[in-house]
Amino acid sequence: MKRAIPVLVLSVAGLIPVWRYEPSTGTSSSASVAESAATPSTPSSGTTFTGTTVATEKGDVQVQVTFEGDRITAVKMLKQPNHPQTTAAVPKLIAQTLQAQSADIDTVSGATITSDGYKESLQAAIDEQASSASASPSASEPASAASRAVAGSTVATEKGDVQVQVTFEGDRITAVKMLKQPNHPQTTAAVPKLIAQTLQAQSADIDTVSGATITSDGYKESLQAAIDAKGA
Repeated sequence: MKRAIPVLVLSVAGLIPVWRYEPSTGTSSSASVAESAATPSTPSSGTTFTGTTVATEKGDVQVQVTFEGDRITAVKMLKQPNHPQTTAAVPKLIAQTLQAQSADIDTVSGATITSDGYKESLQAAIDEQASSASASPSASEPASAASRAVAGSTVATEKGDVQVQVTFEGDRITAVKMLKQPNHPQTTAAVPKLIAQTLQAQSADIDTVSGATITSDGYKESLQAAIDAKGA
């Protein structure tokens, strides 16, 4: 009888883990985390502008910039050199852009060529946005006088013909369109800058774009002719 008591105690002790066991019916927390991480975030809305393609020694560089109003909210690389230093530099360049809200950013050490190409393409996209914003009338503004488009004279340059068409709302320049321009990368990059300056200055008294002096001079001559023709 004394031997039977220890046996009974051991049998009961062996059943305790079985009584305390509760089967899991839910999903593990690690699975939930993995599922959450796999869910893509909703892209922010906004207006995108594509910068010029800049040819560099390492390869082409081109950026696309997303704006919310006048604020830069995202930058996407459309073209970039296939190079480890470029891959490492791009996130730094984008981070600087979002912070500075301009192309006035530092060159990334070890990726000078890519940095310069990035900033040039970025500035072109910013200029294009500025031009578009200036040309778009505010919804809060009352309707003004009917718009009138006036074409300037065709100016022959060493690079090719230049001719602009200017749209006026009353006496205000609201848009500039290139009717003729040289087929040249420097001209393509310069035109948005020239238009942006025109909309800001409301005259042909604007700066020459560096690297596109001939096109700039032709542009200003044709622009002045359109302004003069409007006043006639």
